Amino acid sequence: MSRLDVFAIDGIGEIRPGDDLASIIAAAATAGSDTALADGDVVVVTQKIVSKAENQLVEIDPTDPLNHKPLVERESVRILRRRGDLIISETKHGFVCANAGIDLSNVEEGWAALLPEDSDRSARRIRDGLRGKAGVEVAVIVSDTFGRTWRRGVTDVAIGSAGIAAVLDLRGTPDALGREMQVTEVAVVDEIACAAELVMGKSNGVPVAVVRGIEPSWFRDGSVRDEIVRHPNDDLFR
Repeated sequence: MSRLDVFAIDGIGEIRPGDDLASIIAAAATAGSDTALADGDVVVVTQKIVSKAENQLVEIDPTDPLNHKPLVERESVRILRRRGDLIISETKHGFVCANAGIDLSNVEEGWAALLPEDSDRSARRIRDGLRGKAGVEVAVIVSDTFGRTWRRGVTDVAIGSAGIAAVLDLRGTPDALGREMQVTEVAVVDEIACAAELVMGKSNGVPVAVVRGIEPSWFRDGSVRDEIVRHPNDDLFR
């Protein structure tokens, strides 16, 4: 793999509960001058529109800036840290993140968006829908914005995937100098999510992007929950 093409899918529009994301994405991709989907593409879809389509929305009091905090408690299985208004918690999905992943941005005032119930399942549903609507074999990643321990700034990561390896296990293979790698496992779905975010942006209203040129051997059944979420027994920091 020596080249990747990354491009946004424009024209998605506002997503409402019950919308068929696969149909909307397929139509928007076909409407673009050079954005029609092809076999081997990876379609990256933001969590926000998945949550909206799946009606993972909760009404809150727009006059109270802390009104969503009870939701954070409800959506958390464990609180790890508190500092002021910030809560770092573990969700039922196994994600450790700020405020249980509850988001108030890019949703109508007075509403909060929760994480999808099962983002891997959401990705599979969109992938299967694109196969039926557009006749293409693609992988799908559901992405979300996460902070990172010990580093400032946020980046996008995969919270769900379908049709692509979540982790590329390089243990036992030689490095560039011929030495056998002992611990290297690459979270390729996170890297692809980051690449897609560069063309989507945080405030451009572009919730879908395509990454083209991914190594074909990476396409297989995959799962963020099964492959990326670290088991507590293997976690040195919880």
